[in-house]
Amino acid sequence: MKELTRLSKMFAEQLHWGALAKATIATALLGVTIILGSRNLANFDAALIGYTFASLFAAFGIVYRYSVWLTKPPTRMYWRRGWQLFLSPRLWKNLRSPRILAEAVVRKIVVQDFVWHRSPERWAGHMLIAAGCVLAALVTFPLVFGWVHFTQGAITPEPTYIIQVFGFGVREIALHGLESWFTFHALIVASVLVIPGVMIVMYRRMLDTGAVAVQRFSRDFLPLILLFAVAFTGLLLWVSYEFLEGYFYTALAQLHAWTVIGTLIYLPFGKLFHIFQRPATLGIAYYKSHLSELEPACCPLTGEEYAPAVQTKDLTEVLHELDFDYSAVGGPPETPPWNEISPAGKRMLIGRAHSKIRNDRFD
Repeated sequence: MKELTRLSKMFAEQLHWGALAKATIATALLGVTIILGSRNLANFDAALIGYTFASLFAAFGIVYRYSVWLTKPPTRMYWRRGWQLFLSPRLWKNLRSPRILAEAVVRKIVVQDFVWHRSPERWAGHMLIAAGCVLAALVTFPLVFGWVHFTQGAITPEPTYIIQVFGFGVREIALHGLESWFTFHALIVASVLVIPGVMIVMYRRMLDTGAVAVQRFSRDFLPLILLFAVAFTGLLLWVSYEFLEGYFYTALAQLHAWTVIGTLIYLPFGKLFHIFQRPATLGIAYYKSHLSELEPACCPLTGEEYAPAVQTKDLTEVLHELDFDYSAVGGPPETPPWNEISPAGKRMLIGRAHSKIRNDRFD
């Protein structure tokens, strides 16, 4: 009993109550939107209840972890500065802020050129997985939550379906047209994108010595296995009802459901969480683009300008919050903290130290 009390107390101390409140509110709001968006569950498919609860769990975990992540001093600093610069009237005066945002979205989110610079092969795998997952999410979640469903349209030699969004008919599509084929096979297209992407990334992880040295199963291989399982079982479902007259369909549907639910539950805890972290890097683009226009800081040793003063101030503030003290120990009392010295000044101090140790002799 004492051990249970001790564990409960330790758990309560480690729990981030602010993040818990935000996660609870976000999950409740998602639940309300599911009820309202499906017209009081009239358009909700009860067979998908497992997906729904897994999605609610994932939403809670994602918001909780994201909220905790934003409390970390470096992340909080970038987050705060990013929003300050984005809303800066000076940047909006000549519409520079929207241009920076558009460029950052294209480069960091859509094209992801930072991955291309590391390896074209890595970029290809990453883009295939990203495109497949985004397409699958755009289709799956609205259908699972009952936000989107289809009703029968005109009964003519050319039958149609009506796409219902939140209970409102928004578009009528021909049953045998190209648009309807892509609409009803979008998840198949997503699977065809994800599977080769996973194989490319897996191939690289097995042969790249740099990746092999630092990778872990739970962090690097498990998300790939889960994505492959979801895509492959979904593809098998299509093969079953399209070519095998539904043979083994029920078992495959159960297997696919478990892989999807497992992936959703894993989402807040593993590497796939970086999907939700990536948009926050847009603030870094504002930070970097604005630094060149700010007043520079001068190195106390060399007297040269080396970085914007606001950047050195932010760094000092973050280091203080993290209890990192880079003050000089054992040196002259006038020596400034290490983080306030320019790279040239640091090299000069290192040179002085070597010179002192060798009694001014470097032969």
